[in-house]
Amino acid sequence: MLDVRRMQVLRAVVTSGSVSAAARNLGYTPSAISQQMAVLEREAGIALLERTGRGVRPTDAGRLLTDYAAAIGRQVAEAETALAGLREGRTGRVAVRYFATAGAPLLAPALAELRREQPGVQVELKLSDPHDPLPEVQGGTADLALVVRARERVAVEGIRLVHLLDDSYDAVLPKGHRLAGKRVLELADLADEPWIASDRPGPCLEPVLEACGAAGFTPDFVVDSEDHATAQGFIAAGLGIGVIPRLGIGSRHPGVLVRKIRNPEPVRSIWAAVRESAPATSALSGLLASLRACAVQRK
Repeated sequence: MLDVRRMQVLRAVVTSGSVSAAARNLGYTPSAISQQMAVLEREAGIALLERTGRGVRPTDAGRLLTDYAAAIGRQVAEAETALAGLREGRTGRVAVRYFATAGAPLLAPALAELRREQPGVQVELKLSDPHDPLPEVQGGTADLALVVRARERVAVEGIRLVHLLDDSYDAVLPKGHRLAGKRVLELADLADEPWIASDRPGPCLEPVLEACGAAGFTPDFVVDSEDHATAQGFIAAGLGIGVIPRLGIGSRHPGVLVRKIRNPEPVRSIWAAVRESAPATSALSGLLASLRACAVQRK
């Protein structure tokens, strides 16, 4: 097998035109260079250099290996540059999974901040709804996922969960509703209302059901929209009321009113999930820092 270091010595000999000149340039003795060339010729099984007076010139085989040595040298230099970029945070890649209502208000500004700070970092984005993205994080397909989890059920094997913010739910009423005059509603005020469901069964709906249970009732869902914008349309049409997380209300439908809820107030906790074993790369650390900063601004 050819030794790459000896190939670089051959390149130095061919470039400088003599063993003695290569020895001076490399800081070796001429005998050490000659020994290296003899070993490389045995490895190649063919003559690599031809003596010409006081110098040497490459044979066809020597010229071939010199060209490959030059290519290898360029690749090593490129690799060192790429590694330096990763170490210094100038380059990198982060695969992110997110759910829809966290996209525009939380993830988008965080990515904009990351791009300003580390413009060479590439981000792969994929919507995780309706699937649980934690298996992708555990398996290494994703580097970070935004998830909703109750605080008392936060532990996940192999996953580090970083709390970002608590997102409260508000009541969304059609204009002209009998409760429209109240600025803050008791959750029990909504017990006898028809409800429009805006979340699929899962971690985003659980806080609402648990809060309703604490208030002594189970909501009567008459429409399953599974989409916050569509739910607002049904509410504006007078088909029922909704309880929607604040991040999910987004652009408010002109036909609805939004009111705060208390006793109790439904709240969902939003977390960033990363692998416990994941290297603390500058790209991942930078995105986490940006997410935390954006979450603070939303509070």
